[in-house]
Amino acid sequence: MENAAVTTVPNVASGSIQILPPEEARRIAAGEVIDRPAALIREFLDNAIDSGATDIEVSIEEGGVKKVEVADDGSGMNRDDLQLCWLAHATSKIRSLDDLSTSQTLGFRGEALAAAAAVAQLEIVSSINNNEAWRFIVGPGESRPPYMEPANRTRGSTVRAFNLYDTIPARKRFLKREGSEAALCRQIFIEKALAFPEITFRFTQDGRPKIFLPAAASKKERFAAALLDNSEKIFLHQIHVSGNGFTAEVVIGGPELFRADRRMLYVFANGRRIQDYSLMTALEYGTQGWFPNGVHPLGAVYVDIDPALADFNIHPAKREARFQDPGALHHAISAGLRDFCRRLNLKAGTQTETEHRMPLALEALGNGVPGDDSFEYQRPAFAPNRGGSMLYDIASIAAASHAAEESPIYGEPRFAGRVFEVFLLIEWGGKLFIIDQHAAHERILYNRFLAAPIPQQELLIPIFFNTETAEDANFLAVKKDELAKLAIVIEKDGDGWRIDALPEGWQLSDTDTVREILALRDARENIAERWAATLCCHRAVRDGDYLDDATAFALAQEALALPDPHCPHGRPIWTEISREALYRAVRRT
Repeated sequence: MENAAVTTVPNVASGSIQILPPEEARRIAAGEVIDRPAALIREFLDNAIDSGATDIEVSIEEGGVKKVEVADDGSGMNRDDLQLCWLAHATSKIRSLDDLSTSQTLGFRGEALAAAAAVAQLEIVSSINNNEAWRFIVGPGESRPPYMEPANRTRGSTVRAFNLYDTIPARKRFLKREGSEAALCRQIFIEKALAFPEITFRFTQDGRPKIFLPAAASKKERFAAALLDNSEKIFLHQIHVSGNGFTAEVVIGGPELFRADRRMLYVFANGRRIQDYSLMTALEYGTQGWFPNGVHPLGAVYVDIDPALADFNIHPAKREARFQDPGALHHAISAGLRDFCRRLNLKAGTQTETEHRMPLALEALGNGVPGDDSFEYQRPAFAPNRGGSMLYDIASIAAASHAAEESPIYGEPRFAGRVFEVFLLIEWGGKLFIIDQHAAHERILYNRFLAAPIPQQELLIPIFFNTETAEDANFLAVKKDELAKLAIVIEKDGDGWRIDALPEGWQLSDTDTVREILALRDARENIAERWAATLCCHRAVRDGDYLDDATAFALAQEALALPDPHCPHGRPIWTEISREALYRAVRRT
């Protein structure tokens, strides 16, 4: 007879298993939902959006640790609702498990306010009309019993959380520096704003207004307002795809826009930002061939799916979702993008020279305002542009052409073409000028960077870093004000440093950015010149970048008019061959 299976039981001392006190269990569970100040913003914003708000303001103090506040003009709560809303699993959004298959709300489990009250002092002021309002206050533990009093407020709710983790010092020690926590709060704010362009959003940090996003007409318009500068907005596109039980809007930047990493690729499902590798790669697969190797597009996919075909209840913070047919979503998005790129390429390829002319402002940082009467954008014959967006000024081209035609020295120039995807050819005054397009554009930008203030752009997410040597730290401390004049805003942040602003349109990765800034230490007293050289090198057209004939001609004319025909690194911009020299080379005399 076979021996019966024996179950081994650990040797546990009698009485070692106990039921945790309710308050301790509540605070531990709350840590899964509210792991940092940004989580408070995420949960409070979900409730505000679900309430039907059209105007939402977020305020934080000391990175959100001292205070997080979200105020809205939504439906509000009455006195009875306020007494219940902070209890575990109190919700107005579902009544049973079956409701999960039809719920369209962002929050539904009834754990947000309960979790907040377990780890911070919670205060809610709310009204369902413009007359009667109530203030409800509850703190973690038993330090202060729930308290209710009349208040003054128009319709809507204001939810505040004070002194996060003051009663849980062990957890508070693991929060990041104030600047880092504030950056994460701003990121959550931006994500929610991207998903709901019809709502006006405001963000205030330590009493200073930081971000204002008025209601927008489309997701593309909101994406541009939240994440791009004026010179980049015109290169953004929006397409629509659909499938069985879902639709999707895709906002995608054209080949003029790209990034060194995937930080500006977003996936949203039913208004939630989620981490979904399949849909993220659909954005990249659909635009393959549109961008150079080694860089990534920027954009977002917004999926609106039947709740019965997705499960949003698999992660405490709702960062993930499970789709019944993820392949169908991936295929619809990637195929839709491929078709869009193909049609756009065909349209560009059939345009006449006049139609596809892309007037540029050689300053490339966009001193003009796209959309103004003096600007237009029509795609040149398709070729990936590795240098980012460039806007050439129509007036500059016309003036350069007019000046060249009247030049008593050279006579009338003629654009003769391009060779090796590097050189522009100009026939002028009995000579052939061979111009290096990258070196020429570098010098033109260099001169303009030194002649005028560099436009500055505040970073939505600051860059945090530590210096490795005392020399680097001393350089940043001594040159901080000088760097600010070059549109580099750096502040001390605890033991490290924080970059809050960079030149408008800056596109390098965080690591490369820090390296380029610290490399300025070697420039000694010539920091401005070194930084201008760095900027123009990254902004100038590259070898292989396509310029239509009108743009190439304008660039060549401006290059030939430069007082110093050398790039900032000392290389000659052009060389010339006379007609006589060419004749002699082929023994044509």
